[in-house]
Amino acid sequence: MSSMPANEGVILLDPHPRRIDRIFDEPTKRRLERLGRVLWHDGSLASAEHIDRHLPQAIALIGQSPLDKARLDRAPHLRAVFNVESNFLPNLDYAECHRRGIPVLSTAPVYARPVAEMVLGMAISLARRMHEADAALRAGREFKGDNHDSFLLSGKPLALIGFGNLGRALLPLLRPFSREILVHDPWVHPSVLREMDVIPASLDGCFTRARVVFLLAANTSENTGQIGRRQFESMRQGSVVVLASRAALVNFPELLAVAASGHIRAGIDVWPEEPIPKDEPGRATPNTLLQAHRAGSVPEIQPLIGQLVVDDLENILAGLPPQRCQRAVLETVTKLRSIPVGAWSLSDTRRP
Repeated sequence: MSSMPANEGVILLDPHPRRIDRIFDEPTKRRLERLGRVLWHDGSLASAEHIDRHLPQAIALIGQSPLDKARLDRAPHLRAVFNVESNFLPNLDYAECHRRGIPVLSTAPVYARPVAEMVLGMAISLARRMHEADAALRAGREFKGDNHDSFLLSGKPLALIGFGNLGRALLPLLRPFSREILVHDPWVHPSVLREMDVIPASLDGCFTRARVVFLLAANTSENTGQIGRRQFESMRQGSVVVLASRAALVNFPELLAVAASGHIRAGIDVWPEEPIPKDEPGRATPNTLLQAHRAGSVPEIQPLIGQLVVDDLENILAGLPPQRCQRAVLETVTKLRSIPVGAWSLSDTRRP
């Protein structure tokens, strides 16, 4: 990778489905423009012609444009790639970027705190049946203080399946409730978990021991559909499961079936198919609290996406490592299966 003075290089914007004005406030735009010649493309996917024309002068790509080896060969000055959709998608050659020393970065950390707050609220509502009591009251059949199957989170074993950005944001919110916090994450060494004062546990152990299980892991080639009826039925009657990361973690029909049986209560924010079909069975499943993938959708966090990008690009152009975004780790990124609706693959270099 040859060098180019930063202020002479091109910063390519291809942020769709994000909108520039939502993720870059005016001060952050001005900071970005001091780092290079910014091409502010917005509102749609950038065309292959547009990307290919400017790659030879690009020092940074902010967006999800496909980047195979052939395209990387045409980008000798590229210093960083920022995914502002906030997932690591199969749209680029991670091994080749790693070989060339080009960090691939995601702005996923900005969503951890809002999702953590939401899933805690869902767990409390499910434990106390707050959402059901509200619906009953509006229908004129209020619970009248009937809390026979409600329970407190306080003093109960709680479990996190997955300990990435979201799990680590949720942990301090759970500390006031319990000292028995179990964590299962095969990508995190048990010694790291113990140093963080949580209890390393097997997947099955989390379900048999915990009163509330938060499903927070990324979907990978190793865990798709790994959690199903056996784990859910091993929980204590009336326990809570909150699914907040990727629906593919679970056998979704089995999750709904065990909830419908009354054995567990399920909070669901992510679905096998999104937008959610009108005839999705989960819409009518009892003992559930449903959301439409909105746990992270808080307007006030959107400008943080641009701020993280510019913070890290400033560092990279100064010869320092990125510190704000999440960096793709070659050993694990190719196992991820985070492909949102309408996403493209590495081969999709011909775009509208």
